Amino acid sequence: MNHILLLEDLPEIRAWLKSLVLQVFPRAQITECSRVHDALAHLPVTRFELALIDLGLPDGSGTDVVAALRDQQPDAQSVVVTIHDDDEHLFPALQAGAYGYILKEQPRELITEQLQRISQGEPPLSPSIARKVIRHFAEQAKPAVNAMPDVALTERESEVLLRVAKGFTLPEIGVQLGLSRHTIADYVKQIYRKLNVSSRAEAALEAQRLGLFRR
Repeated sequence: MNHILLLEDLPEIRAWLKSLVLQVFPRAQITECSRVHDALAHLPVTRFELALIDLGLPDGSGTDVVAALRDQQPDAQSVVVTIHDDDEHLFPALQAGAYGYILKEQPRELITEQLQRISQGEPPLSPSIARKVIRHFAEQAKPAVNAMPDVALTERESEVLLRVAKGFTLPEIGVQLGLSRHTIADYVKQIYRKLNVSSRAEAALEAQRLGLFRR
């Protein structure tokens, strides 16, 4: 990771998170912000690979920054780092495009481990959050079992989805499949539309449900 955005309004928490990030990504350049406005101002001028974003901020919600990154820098991975573990905060953040969701209350070692997963292509999700997400999709799937079959993806769409779920960027997927970045972006839009998802985290869960990781 070369450039990382760290959005947290409390100085002591921001310093603590920065130390964790540098432990995992020692060469990263970290842009620190304490407000939504400040973070949004950096997006047109700095390309981020990773963003760690708090939700409750003095001038708004970190979810707005997650959504802005999804629209302006689709290759950036947004990870929410928050105290909020309720559905009212979790699912809007995932729908806005969050790649991961980490709870601050966890031990330092566990958060470090979750950050390390990013380099391995795994969405960083706190265990309790992962259970909530899986339960949510399981409950959504129940009434749909008899109503409609699984969405049919083409072989190429499955290849793209698997790589998105593993955390590869659009240019990296393009190189692997011999396609342009714009073509991959079109595939991703089509896949998200078919699966009715809007974030990498949701896409990763769908890829797992469809058995793509077993290929």
